[in-house]
Amino acid sequence: MPESEPAAGGEGEIRRFMTATDFLDRRDGAHEHGPATWGWRGAVRRWSGGLISPRMGAAELAHEHARRAIQRDFDGPRTIAFINPKGGAAKTTGVLAAGYTFGTVRGGGVVAWDNNETRGTLGIRGTRSTHRNTTRELLEDLERFTDVYQSRIGDLGAFVRSQGDAHFDVLASDERPDVTGTIRAQDFDAVHKLLERFYRIILIDTGNNMRAENWLAAAGAADLLVVTSTVREDTGYSGLWMLDALQDAGYQNLKYKTVTVLSDPSATVDTKLAADLVDVYQQRTREVYRVPYDPALVAGSVVPYARLSEHTRKQWLEACAGMAAAL
Repeated sequence: MPESEPAAGGEGEIRRFMTATDFLDRRDGAHEHGPATWGWRGAVRRWSGGLISPRMGAAELAHEHARRAIQRDFDGPRTIAFINPKGGAAKTTGVLAAGYTFGTVRGGGVVAWDNNETRGTLGIRGTRSTHRNTTRELLEDLERFTDVYQSRIGDLGAFVRSQGDAHFDVLASDERPDVTGTIRAQDFDAVHKLLERFYRIILIDTGNNMRAENWLAAAGAADLLVVTSTVREDTGYSGLWMLDALQDAGYQNLKYKTVTVLSDPSATVDTKLAADLVDVYQQRTREVYRVPYDPALVAGSVVPYARLSEHTRKQWLEACAGMAAAL
């Protein structure tokens, strides 16, 4: 009978061979990106009919890495709340831009929810639907979703508004002029629990009243907070004041669970103010992402996703990759 092979790492240790899963993991880790499609490298590839195929440059590689970050798997649904108590801080446009980015890159499974205590504007800035139902109507009909085995994501189609090629849905806030009630904390919890059953990414457009029950409930439930601000002193101050208030209220690990998205409000901005805002928000949050001014977002009407500039898309891709990494 042949002698047994000595242990690899000491007496009594059993040699561990590569499993089938190990093999696939190693192959995936060795995956190389395809040939370049951008710039002169892509042009050379096209002109040569593929005979010459340069590798991707640094910018294109960064783009692919950002896409992979956004496409990563999570071990459960993730909630991102966009916050700033000042109106005009680009919360709604930020939620829609993030919805477009996460939706198209991940291929769906994303919902943008207007969690305003009364009436917000996410519903009128998202793509129109054949129905006018909102969070209020969903709350009134929650019983149909009580049975987790019978309720289906298709049933939510009567309440959410598909954004078409943007591959995400919008749940609007109350739009009925005859309703005087507000959304309470228990209302938020009920809707949030339902959305977690059907979506992987939940983007919350919060209102401007950070003392409202549903605002506080959203901040408490969020896996990540996104402070939105424009390059304006009053908007930047409002976001910092909010972080101070949350810190004083006992919210833990704010720097760890918060990122900042800083938007240019016009084609030209105060560069000194922008640098000051980046500096102070880098001290208070994980990272600061700059997104450009885009004329397609100015009108205040339905966001024309197809008309967003290439620069806008790239900067939002980077910002959403940072959000995904933080999750």
